[in-house]
Amino acid sequence: MADAAMTATFLAVIGGASLLAVTARRLHASDRLPSLEGWALADRSLGPVWTWFLLGGTIFTAYTFTAVPGLAYGNGAPAFFAVPYTVIVCPIAFVLLSRLWEVARRHGYVTAADFVRGRYGSPSLALVVALTGILATMPYLALQLLGIRAVLTAGGVYPRGATGDLVMVALFAGLAVATYRHGLRAPTVISALKAVAVFVSLTAVTWLVLERIGGPGRVFDGAAQKLGTPALLLSPAQQPAYATLALGSALALLMYPHVLTAGFASDGPRTLRKVSVALPAWTGLLALFGFLGIAALATGVRAPKGGAEAAVPMLVDRLMPGPLAGLVFGAITVGALVPAAVMSIAAATSFVRNVYVEYVHPTATPKRQVRIAKAVSLTAKLGAMAFVFGLRDQDAINLQLLGGVWILQIFPAVAVGLFTGRLHPRALLAGWGVGMAAGTYLVVREGFSSIVPLGSGPLKIYAGLAALLLNLIVAVAGTAVAERLGAPRGADLTDLPSRLSVRRSPETGANRP
Repeated sequence: MADAAMTATFLAVIGGASLLAVTARRLHASDRLPSLEGWALADRSLGPVWTWFLLGGTIFTAYTFTAVPGLAYGNGAPAFFAVPYTVIVCPIAFVLLSRLWEVARRHGYVTAADFVRGRYGSPSLALVVALTGILATMPYLALQLLGIRAVLTAGGVYPRGATGDLVMVALFAGLAVATYRHGLRAPTVISALKAVAVFVSLTAVTWLVLERIGGPGRVFDGAAQKLGTPALLLSPAQQPAYATLALGSALALLMYPHVLTAGFASDGPRTLRKVSVALPAWTGLLALFGFLGIAALATGVRAPKGGAEAAVPMLVDRLMPGPLAGLVFGAITVGALVPAAVMSIAAATSFVRNVYVEYVHPTATPKRQVRIAKAVSLTAKLGAMAFVFGLRDQDAINLQLLGGVWILQIFPAVAVGLFTGRLHPRALLAGWGVGMAAGTYLVVREGFSSIVPLGSGPLKIYAGLAALLLNLIVAVAGTAVAERLGAPRGADLTDLPSRLSVRRSPETGANRP
């Protein structure tokens, strides 16, 4: 069981997050009438500091901070693919997010599917983009709950049985109320506490681990004795899988609705470029979490079978004084609340804009759109909780693996569409269908492993990237066929060039579409 000091510190961190959520209304308060842009994007008003807090807190989830060290604990070197993956994201975000923000702001777009609808004039293509985003987000949302439960259970803070479930319900009830009332402003203010708590606690934990074990060399030597030296280094056979997984994950991440929602909430493309340059500070945190997974192995931590994500919480519980352990557990718990809130907002916004307004109630007023989005956001949180309590943890993990493969299949329509409109919407639909089917088949065939063999040889690559290549081939070939047959396409309302080109704004010198 947890000691009193640990529990008190943990509750203090959670209480601080709750108090901050209450103050969310004061963040860039606006007298504008209720609108989906105001509720879901905080009126596109976040400056560089708030955007850095929110975007970093959204990308680096609690499950990431437990799964990466858990993978390092069980498999060694392959777990560190997450470090180059999150580094690769930064230059891609520098280009894509800033350019997409400009188009979205000019035309009032709130979701990626809005952009696709305007770019290609295709309701069908916009619908599949929206539904793919929602489908990929829901298991990701459930994993935030799993991350909280794994951390609290390892620290002895999560009671067994129905009492523990009530603790989880209480944590998310406060989040649900704050998000319902204040929209994106609630996770934004909480993200500041997340950043401070995670940076401070992880720095302290890493310092204490190194002091007690005797330096990085002894940590890796001890881990090598348990796992084997080759496992701490990538073999030549593992390198293609490592590289393609890092690249594919980076391309997929920026297609998730919650990441785009956090980006759209900034006050301009210059802010997004500044934040993209500063995001590697969060990557440093992720690398330290992976190192703690190696340290848990070196110190003889025995995680439960099938529960390697508990290795670092168990290490913290074993080595750290009660107050520091409570700070770590509180930080990781708050770390789940931020992305969970943004994910539910993003899923609700996609549903309202691209399903409800498009197909159910085209004349819905802005006030009604906000009301429906709030209800859907609450439903998404309840659905995630029901999923976690009703199904095995592995089911959520399997669906999240598939979600990463699925979300990558909208990359041609969204990211490629920012730079060229030459691809035909029907060809993009066909490519999306082929990519979804192929990616799902490859992952399921390998027993829900995202690393699949390439042909009959020993070479293995990331299934999502293989499916994306098929997707692009079909889209390009389908476009050639459609143009030859003279198939009609919808009107492009984005004012973007049809070919790859960028012109400069005479006023600011900034790149403009």
